[in-house]
Amino acid sequence: MWILLLVPFIGLLWVPFYNFTDPALFGFPVFYWYQLAWVPITSLLIWLVYRSRAHDDA
Repeated sequence: MWILLLVPFIGLLWVPFYNFTDPALFGFPVFYWYQLAWVPITSLLIWLVYRSRAHDDA
């Protein structure tokens, strides 16, 4: 499950993947909405990794 945390890291650091103006979404070029789309996706992935960990009952 820890490997899921690499997905947003790679997806956002590889800028040539999303350095375009088309397609636009609500007037925003890909460069902006792609980065903003990763915010909830990354939060979901972090939550999934957190929930998959074994918790200590202290």
